[in-house]
Amino acid sequence: MIEYIRGELADLTPALAVVEAHGVGYALNISLNTYSAIQGKAQVKLYVHEAIMTGGRDDNYTLYGFANKQERSLYRLLITVSGVGANTARMILSSLTPAELCNVIANGDEKILKTVKGIGLRTAQRIIVDLKDKIMQSGIADELHVSSQPNTPTVNTAIKDEAVSALTMLGFSPAPSAKVVVSILAEQPDLPVEQVVKLALKMIK
Repeated sequence: MIEYIRGELADLTPALAVVEAHGVGYALNISLNTYSAIQGKAQVKLYVHEAIMTGGRDDNYTLYGFANKQERSLYRLLITVSGVGANTARMILSSLTPAELCNVIANGDEKILKTVKGIGLRTAQRIIVDLKDKIMQSGIADELHVSSQPNTPTVNTAIKDEAVSALTMLGFSPAPSAKVVVSILAEQPDLPVEQVVKLALKMIK
């Protein structure tokens, strides 16, 4: 079993990294989070998940690479959920950072998960139900400083959802957008959605 591969980054695309170690080039499927973490580096270390598919005409052996152990652990948890395959799990980890994903699951925020391509309401709910306790028990949440009982202020859900949707369409990541929108509405609960979006645009980093 391969734990990690360390070597020269021979080739890199947003979906694939080729790492050369001892004369062998290993092709590893990666998320956008990992792509961002290793972009521009000459030497890299990627934690590996091996997927072996048997049966059919050909056996298939695929390597997935992750910039850190937390992302790999979350990937392994995601693919245990019914309806979440390898590509869907990688899509989730390309849309949300490990910390954002843990927060979304811990907070039961199915609407943020639904913004990920290929994730419907039922799958989002299943991910939250199946993994909420597991991310706390596994220690991932502690490592990423995620609280299982978030102190989230009560805000106008309709305004919040509309503002987050608008920010997502403008290209911002859903989780940090939601955090900023909630903080705005907590201080100014009567603001119309367009004002919330304008303020959020100034605050999102």
